[in-house]
Amino acid sequence: MEVLYSIVDFLFPFDFLQMAFMKNAFIGVLIAAPMLGLLSTMVVSQKMAFFSDAIGHSALTGIGIGVILGFLSPTASMLIFAIILGLLIAYFSYKHQETTDTIIGIFSAGTVALGTMLLSKNGNFNQYTRYLIGDLLSIRGEDLAVLLIVSLIVLGIWYFIFNDLVVTSLNISLANSRSIHTLLLQMVFTCVVAVVVVLCIPWIGVMLINAFLILPGAISRNIAGNMRQYHFYSVFFALFSGVLGLWLAYTLGTSAGATIVVIMTCCYIATSLLKRLTY
Repeated sequence: MEVLYSIVDFLFPFDFLQMAFMKNAFIGVLIAAPMLGLLSTMVVSQKMAFFSDAIGHSALTGIGIGVILGFLSPTASMLIFAIILGLLIAYFSYKHQETTDTIIGIFSAGTVALGTMLLSKNGNFNQYTRYLIGDLLSIRGEDLAVLLIVSLIVLGIWYFIFNDLVVTSLNISLANSRSIHTLLLQMVFTCVVAVVVVLCIPWIGVMLINAFLILPGAISRNIAGNMRQYHFYSVFFALFSGVLGLWLAYTLGTSAGATIVVIMTCCYIATSLLKRLTY
């Protein structure tokens, strides 16, 4: 990690990055933003806007089950439960007649209720509220190493499944006719999103994680003219909002995650107005 710190010190000699916790948060944004930006394009294209919300809510259930089973790390129990939930959502969406949003809504409501029930036992819910809001400034050096490894794995998986995902998002019947294993593809994609969401929840929070997987793709969709631009703008606005939001949070003394989401929302409104004026 010392190499990353040295690079940041050389390329970004700003006062607010001289503190270790701000430097960690800044590097975390630089690593996570491209990953979230890429995933956002397909989350938006496949109309899975509520999926990350459902996975985020499942974190509460994962923590509750982990407490009951004696898990030492809440992240491990959250991850296991999120992957299971992601696979169930992918399976039921593929096999049943209901729309994906309906399936996600059903599972989301159930997991929120179960998680709240488990964590509220004996009045212990307050000690888990930090997962609702998150704290981007709490990222540690070891967290950055894990985030970097996961980011590289996600980009590798994306490279192999991207074309099939695009075809599936456009027309699932066409994808099946081209011998694309759409159910397996959906399961892989949902598992990737589940892992990324769970990994980011301690820093972004259950309440805001959904915005990070919707807004970059939605912003890009307003101004992109082709698929390449769609992905480029999504990654760009994720990075832009993350860096600017982190600086504003430091300057104003506000929550970093919330400030980033506010900037993303402003970017969406601005690009929507630009789209209306242009066309």
